[in-house]
Amino acid sequence: MKRIAVLLADGFEEIEALAPVDVFRRAGFDCQMIGLEALEVRGSHDIRVLADRVFSGDLSGYDLIVLPGGMPGSTNLRDHEGLIAALQKANQDEHLVAAICAAPIVLERAGLLDGKRYTAYPGKEQEIQAGIHSTETVVVDGRIVTSRGAGTSLDFAYRLVDLLGGDGSALAKAMVHRENQ
Repeated sequence: MKRIAVLLADGFEEIEALAPVDVFRRAGFDCQMIGLEALEVRGSHDIRVLADRVFSGDLSGYDLIVLPGGMPGSTNLRDHEGLIAALQKANQDEHLVAAICAAPIVLERAGLLDGKRYTAYPGKEQEIQAGIHSTETVVVDGRIVTSRGAGTSLDFAYRLVDLLGGDGSALAKAMVHRENQ
């Protein structure tokens, strides 16, 4: 069974975290919400979420690591030295690493955007010096996956399900996502 870690730091964007968690669990994956510093984490819209566990510094047991955006959640993730080291290790071990909205700033800090295509919340690319910015909804470049923002959360999650060997299209259909498009 595929294992996924969704990192939650105070100020995370709730939709960008919880919509993918829901989709991953529907896909039958073992998805854990990991609080960066505590079990109870407060989102950017003051929604409190109880994580499954607290970050220990080790993400080696996961096939995919997901970084939700939101402010100041993204900067809290970016400024956590232990997380940066864990992301670098995950990248070296060829695990998937994904970030949405403002969270590509975390990937840049970890050195994971060098020479990679990425997308981010409009305007965030001005803060990111590495990588090649795109305006696509979801960008996959090797083992790095990025998406634009809250409104793209489901597209992001379905694409990640596909990359892990699941059927994102079947889930999208079952969830009546973009039924008329």
